Amino acid sequence: MTGYESPAALSHINERGEAVMVDISDKASTERAAVAEGYVTMNAATLAIVERGDAKKGDVLATARIAGIMGAKKTADLIPLCHPLPLSKVTVDFMLHAAPPSIRVEALAKTTGQTGVEMEALTAVTIACLTLYDMLKAADKDMRIEGVRLLEKTGGRSGHYRAPAGE
Repeated sequence: MTGYESPAALSHINERGEAVMVDISDKASTERAAVAEGYVTMNAATLAIVERGDAKKGDVLATARIAGIMGAKKTADLIPLCHPLPLSKVTVDFMLHAAPPSIRVEALAKTTGQTGVEMEALTAVTIACLTLYDMLKAADKDMRIEGVRLLEKTGGRSGHYRAPAGE
């Protein structure tokens, strides 16, 4: 036993246990979409800064939205074995919650291609969360980035996936 999962179980590992980029040349081009979420929890006073729109660094949500979209577009540059994808749509949205004080970040990524856009949606959420943290860290060093996960994906051979509700 080599300590590696079989290549069928881990598509980015070959039979010798080496990292490889998956060959997608035989896969059909289909419409694909993915939705991911994440949370930045913070003190109530920090959330109030966002709600008032008076953060010292500027428009926190607009900056985080642009950063998330840019992050999705750069996913293949950041994640070593990801294929570069022609994204047809990326959105980043925010929901502010009073209890517990937090900002929920949701990203949608879409493409028509031979591989999915889960990593692009997850990268958009993560970069948006990191940008929120960066823009608010002067007010609150106790913030936490939590719960980054894939909510849903469509298209491709593996079909539709939706995360269980309430998790």
